[in-house]
This record gives sequence, structure tokens and C-alpha cells, in this order.
Amino acid sequence: MNLPNTITLFRLVLTAVFCVAASAEGLVGYAIALSAFVLGAISDWLDGYLARRMGLVTSLGKLLDPLADKILVCSGFVYLSAKGLCPVWVTALILCREFLVTGIRQIAIEEGKVIAADQLGKWKTTFQLTFIITALVYLTFEPVDSNNALVTGLQYLSHKDHLLFPLSLWPAVALTVISGWSYFWKSKDMILGKS
Repeated sequence: MNLPNTITLFRLVLTAVFCVAASAEGLVGYAIALSAFVLGAISDWLDGYLARRMGLVTSLGKLLDPLADKILVCSGFVYLSAKGLCPVWVTALILCREFLVTGIRQIAIEEGKVIAADQLGKWKTTFQLTFIITALVYLTFEPVDSNNALVTGLQYLSHKDHLLFPLSLWPAVALTVISGWSYFWKSKDMILGKS
């Protein structure tokens, strides 16, 4: 198990920490959940960077990395829908797209191929992570009564009525649909050949 793949697996551990901490709610629970999620998002960039830099790109990494991303992101969206901060249909759409792409990847594995994440998928993940982190910052800092400029700034930027919410959510939704269609279209001959 090389370093990038170990970091990818650590992201799964961070996802579990996020789920437990977010369920606890309260300032401490949300602060831990936010920290775990941010570390998970950073690890998403770090494992890919190290794999390319160190020449450790493997088939296992190409499979595990997007899977760990999906689990982290889907956990975040499910939780935010439960809290009323994300429309349920958006979370359902994201889950459907992830199941579709995972199914396509499974068919590819049976064909002896590995489908790595493309640029559309990476942008989609970036906007999704931005939205989830913004919402978690909102949950963490909204109830805090403080005159601290940093806390006040975070409260303003992350407020659900501020522009950052829609400017991260709706591009994420659009890219979810577009990248899902792109995966399907590029793999249609392989998929139709299996039917």
C-alpha cells in the first residue's frame, strides 16, 4: 500500500469521523465535523498530487480515490438535506449520478479497463466540496455570539442567504448532470455491448 492510497483510505476514516461528529451536533460536534470534512477535502487533492509527483499512480488508486470522494461527498449532502440546507432532490440527483458512474466503472473493470476521474468530474467535486464546507461553516458559527472579526466574517460569508450558497450549489448540480452524461456517453459502446 503506497502513500497516496493510504491517504485515500484515511479519507474514509475521516468520513466516519464526520458522520459521528455531525450527528452529535452542537458547537463541538460541528467543529469536529467541519475539521474532518476539510481534512478529507484536502486529502482528495493531496493523494492525487503525490501519486503523480512520486510516480505512484496505480489502478487501485484510480478506483479507490473517486470512490472515497463519492462516500465523503454523499455523506455531506445526505446530512445537509436532513438539516434542510440542501433540497432533497439535489441529494437524490447526486446519489443517482454517483451510482451510475460507479456502475459504469464496474462494467469497465469487468472489461479489464479502469476509468479515472475526468476534468468535469473534478470540477463537479470542487463545487460540491465548496458547498458542503460553506454549509458546515454556517452550522458551526451561526449560533456563536462573538465580536471577533474572523467569526463575524465567517458568519456573513457562510450564511445560507449569502451568494456563496447558490454560487457553489447550482454549478455543482449542473456539473453533476453534465459529467454524469459525459461518463455515460464516453462509455456507451462498452455499456450497450454488455446489454
